[in-house]
Amino acid sequence: MKDTPSQSEVIYKKRIPTSLFVGAVATLELVFLTIITYLYYKEIGVFQESTEIYLLFPLINCLIYIVLMFKCGGYDFESFFHYRKRSMSAVKAWCYAVLLTVSFMFFFKFGGLVSRYWVLFWFLTGAGCIVLFCLALKICVKYLNKLRLIEMRVVIVGSAIEAQNLIDQLNSSARGLCICGTFDDRSDERSPPIEGYPKLGSIDALVQFARKVEIDMLIVDIPMRAEARLMGMLKKLWVLPINIRISALSSILRFHKRSYSYIGNVPLLDIFDKPQSDSERIMKYWFDKIFGAIILVLVSPIMLITAIAIKLDSKGPVFFKQKRYGFNNELIQVYKFRSMYVEQSDVNAVKLVTKGDPRVTKVGRFIRKSSIDELPQLFNVLFQGNISLVGPRPHAMQAKADSRLYEDVVDGYFARHKVKPGITGYAQINGWRGETDTAHQIEKRVECDLYYISNWSIFLDMYIIAITPFALVFDLDKAY
Repeated sequence: MKDTPSQSEVIYKKRIPTSLFVGAVATLELVFLTIITYLYYKEIGVFQESTEIYLLFPLINCLIYIVLMFKCGGYDFESFFHYRKRSMSAVKAWCYAVLLTVSFMFFFKFGGLVSRYWVLFWFLTGAGCIVLFCLALKICVKYLNKLRLIEMRVVIVGSAIEAQNLIDQLNSSARGLCICGTFDDRSDERSPPIEGYPKLGSIDALVQFARKVEIDMLIVDIPMRAEARLMGMLKKLWVLPINIRISALSSILRFHKRSYSYIGNVPLLDIFDKPQSDSERIMKYWFDKIFGAIILVLVSPIMLITAIAIKLDSKGPVFFKQKRYGFNNELIQVYKFRSMYVEQSDVNAVKLVTKGDPRVTKVGRFIRKSSIDELPQLFNVLFQGNISLVGPRPHAMQAKADSRLYEDVVDGYFARHKVKPGITGYAQINGWRGETDTAHQIEKRVECDLYYISNWSIFLDMYIIAITPFALVFDLDKAY
């Protein structure tokens, strides 16, 4: 039987974050191909006219390849454990990248400068280097997985009778897995622990466990005939930012093969996916850093003037810090320009600001209406990484609507924390900016947040950023 860590080992064992490892692999592959490109250009000669500017085209080729690998899932964490499949996908992506680059060159009439044997030699050279990189990656991944520095952590929901066969199948056919243990609401008499795999608690305990431990996937191994039990369980679990699957290993119903995803030889029904795959998280990370830096440069004069105005208007610090819920319900510290008198500041937001609120300074009223008070969150984006440019707005911990905490008003409220919060969001450009002191207001905001999470793309982020300034102008009366 595969060695399985105890609960305490799972909780405290540090591993390389999957998104960080994915980013490192993509960066190394880009650097490796770029070096090969440069050496190939210098030693063999790519163009009939030796002009350094033409090196741009092979480099574009490398960038297109990296983008295609992201799109086809070649940088998803699971793919690193399947050398043959990833190598074939990589060579196919390289083929498309070469064709697109050559088409680009001929479209802009650079084709006549290229040696007619270059395309063939360059394709073969690049493909060979990519296969070698995949082989080196396989060796590296196998070594790091043996040290448990990288692994896909899985938990099973189900009793010993239901889950034993599933665990045996996963261990015999899947790679890179760490099965942390099982969860079940039933007592040990009805659902005893599986030997070698600790029973970690009830479904409610699973929600808390997944908040503390970096779990990648949850597999439910409960018969579909137990519909009421299954639905009640999924209703509690869908708020988690993890992949949730139902095992079809022992199911009587059989669907078309394309209806299943697979881990090893185990067929799974996809119920909920992480809003962003590891490769998509890398893309969003760089989007936040690049556009965040550009925006910070553009708004820095406004921020400087605001800071001076706050100091002249009232005593106290320029910035206001507040604890709010972030990704996966983690508490983060959010920065804002101070808009209230220091002695009347409400760190926990027990009482929401209302129109004409005497706690708000003169400068504070203006910067709140114009949302200038939110600009210091660019520091969160660039230096702490706990906020994105676009995402659900982070709410104060004690914020209430109709005298009830938000999570008590909206069923599944914490599902909005499946992604990082943002400075602006889909709700803000759709008229749900400002006060959320009624149940209807917070319900509509959460509805927009969940729509954003379900439909996320880089292009949606770009659209929201472009529309935000216009939305602020038309909704000035909604912020106090």
